Amino acid sequence: MDVFYEDTYRVDSRDLDLFGQCRPSAVLGLLQEAATQAACAIHLSGAEVRSKYNAFWMLARVRYELSRPLWWNEPVTIRTWHRGGRAAVMYREFDLWVKGEKVGQALSAWVLAGMESHKLLHLAEVGEIEDTSGGTLCRTDTIRKLRLPAELEVAEERRLHYSDTDVNGHVNNTRYADLLCDALGLEAIGAGKFVSQLQLCYLTECLAGETVRLRKGRDDKGWCVHGESLDGIGRFDGILTLDNLFPED
Repeated sequence: MDVFYEDTYRVDSRDLDLFGQCRPSAVLGLLQEAATQAACAIHLSGAEVRSKYNAFWMLARVRYELSRPLWWNEPVTIRTWHRGGRAAVMYREFDLWVKGEKVGQALSAWVLAGMESHKLLHLAEVGEIEDTSGGTLCRTDTIRKLRLPAELEVAEERRLHYSDTDVNGHVNNTRYADLLCDALGLEAIGAGKFVSQLQLCYLTECLAGETVRLRKGRDDKGWCVHGESLDGIGRFDGILTLDNLFPED
């Protein structure tokens, strides 16, 4: 039996960037909300895993691909399912549709970490996962660690604040996309283009009050950003690809 969660979300004015497109952090926000509701549907919400397992969900990596931008007021239908698993990492997949047209897909890798120890739980210990996977919907791709160029220039140092945080007290997963886009100066390089692919690898948690140094560069895979603490500890890696909004004939 294929188990999935599906809902439709409307792109609103708060999601738009200066080009009128749903900005990358807002795309991640739609995926995060779908994933949250899907977890609730199988009784693995944040509150439930805290109560049952003294743990919390932590996003390790995420990647999405779009064939075109998402625009204001569009109804985006997201179907999501997980692959199950018995090790530490659970993959969750997504398909995105607008009015019957598939416009993208995404993949995320999640772990359950102990509230105090941050030790990872094996999914075999989580009974609610049994018999709730996407079955035949499941694909086989994975998200590998990013290998960024060795030489990256410093873009800026950014202090993190209350407005960056989530219910767990960490910087929200979606905010890293804003850090990535800001460091690259997407307002300058994004004109006439759209973010067709984005990947983030979360290395170490960030908290309000900390300052991260953002280094940027470019290689044949796309535009890259490495975030690190001021003492050089890696916090996240990200890469995005820009495609022309109106491809040449």
